[in-house]
Amino acid sequence: MKQFLLLALAIATAITSQAQTLRWQQRVDYKMNVDMDHTTHRYTGKQVLTYFNNSPEAITKVYYHLYFNAFQPGSAMDVRSRNIADADPRVADRIYNLAENEQGFIHAKTLKADGKTVQFEENETILEVTLNKPIAAGGKAVFEMEFEGQVPLQIRRSGRNSSEGIDYSMTQWYPKMCEYDERGWHANPYIAREFYGIWGDFEVNITMDKKYILAGTGILQNPNEIGYGYAEDENRVKRPNGDKLTWKFKAQNVHDFAWAADPDYVHDKIKVENSNTTIHFFYQGGQEYSATWKDLQPLAAKAFDYMNKNFGVYPYSQYSVIQGGDGGMEYPMATLITGNRKLPSLTGVTVHEAAHSWYQGVLGFDESHYYWMDEGFTSFATSETMDYLFKSPTSGGDPHKNAYRGYYAIVDEEKEEALDTHADHFETNDAYGTAAYNKGEVYLAQLEYVVGTFAFRGALLDFFNTWKFKHPNANDLLRIMERHSGMELDWYNEYFVNTTKTIDYSLSGMLSDGGNTNVLIKRKGQMPMPLDVEVTYKDGNKEMFTIPLDIMRGAKAANGYKGKWTVLPDWTWVEEVYVLELPAAAKNITNVAIDPSGKLADIDRSNNSIDLGEDIQFFFSNE
Repeated sequence: MKQFLLLALAIATAITSQAQTLRWQQRVDYKMNVDMDHTTHRYTGKQVLTYFNNSPEAITKVYYHLYFNAFQPGSAMDVRSRNIADADPRVADRIYNLAENEQGFIHAKTLKADGKTVQFEENETILEVTLNKPIAAGGKAVFEMEFEGQVPLQIRRSGRNSSEGIDYSMTQWYPKMCEYDERGWHANPYIAREFYGIWGDFEVNITMDKKYILAGTGILQNPNEIGYGYAEDENRVKRPNGDKLTWKFKAQNVHDFAWAADPDYVHDKIKVENSNTTIHFFYQGGQEYSATWKDLQPLAAKAFDYMNKNFGVYPYSQYSVIQGGDGGMEYPMATLITGNRKLPSLTGVTVHEAAHSWYQGVLGFDESHYYWMDEGFTSFATSETMDYLFKSPTSGGDPHKNAYRGYYAIVDEEKEEALDTHADHFETNDAYGTAAYNKGEVYLAQLEYVVGTFAFRGALLDFFNTWKFKHPNANDLLRIMERHSGMELDWYNEYFVNTTKTIDYSLSGMLSDGGNTNVLIKRKGQMPMPLDVEVTYKDGNKEMFTIPLDIMRGAKAANGYKGKWTVLPDWTWVEEVYVLELPAAAKNITNVAIDPSGKLADIDRSNNSIDLGEDIQFFFSNE
């Protein structure tokens, strides 16, 4: 009997240990009623939040984000902005100088868990809640909260009275449960960086003066009471008596809820071809730029169609492009953007924020740790979509050229920080921005160079379809890239994500004995990479020699290359020099070039090619 019990205990321990290593994710269900007083810019709310603990552990504490508390003098966001070397001019010392009635706040007034009052403590932008009873693994709890808030002057993302005159940009406006995953709680103080949210369903009823038109996340449930372009027949709209209207929104399987309100919004909409999605547009009417918003609409629909085909299918029936905020910021099923722009700029910001719906909205990266996947992959999709829409003559066939330029610049300035740096902890905004947008985009473009276009494009779609609504990480992407390419790719993240080691290769010499030619290639940078070396012969023919890296355990295919494709022996990563043996005399070669595609992030491309005159049979460099 004793042996049986010991065996049972061992099995149970093994099962528990295994279960705790598996991936899981929490879920939430929000129901909120909010009443806004536009004369004081204050609001009150009641929130019922059902929290599903899908983790293998009991939970004894929970945490909420209270983002609006950042907009008070002396907050972490204020201090960070005033102390960082290159402050965002939209913030700078503006929070520090806010008057009391211009500041923002969110305060919990009462809080119950499963009907019992619980203790809570407000710690600036985080509400810490001690539970009376743990939430069991696999269990759930219902939290009932009464809260109040004040909308700050518009400074960063959220706020009232924007520079373009939008009354309310309501983002990060409600008590939002922090994310808890296999790495624990993510109760990061807010300093205007990134977000990480729990997927769930939202029912949000917003009551405010009937002069306002509202837009935001989700689908309006009472269009025939509201009108303003929502109802099918505006002539039959029946608004209730009184000074206020209640706007009722529902959103399913999203991780945040944002909205905006202004009395002067014009509301247009357009259907996306080959899709069940309708794009809604909300912008101030009567402005000089109003016509540009009309021109934007078919381009936005065309962009969605392109992104559906190339990056995965947008899963929601609605997306709203809303004038508001301080630039452009993504939210589930919606974005807030500034509107006084010329068409290319207005299209660009719309496409970028919409592309976030794929990588922030649907894949839902932990943006504090994988901000470069969210912003970088979104920038990758934006560059290709904008190139498709406008056929940019400056791209030279490479829509990612500007991303490479940005990455090279930060390396040259010696300000680069590794991609695995937490988003909040960069030394400069410049280093963060370049890492997030530029190097994140280069990461994908260069990965296409490593594995080949066919494998890359198939894997990118597979990644989206496999990991949508599941919070993937950088390793999850590589596993799918490995499956499609047949390569081992862990080394790629070990160098390009975890370090700031750079790539630099040179053609160091050429030796010819008359019948054959040896080309000496030197690795000058600290990061090893596979190389494609294109040789152009005197007769005009081209041949690509691809040199795999030994730790890849494979080599990419020709991917439609029109010349001859030759796979050479591996380059061992510890070796600094590789001898490329060409079965041709130097006099029959006109050019040798490393990576003519430009996708290799080589920080010095000046030594990546050799042009040979007709009479040159020997060349040697002392590099």
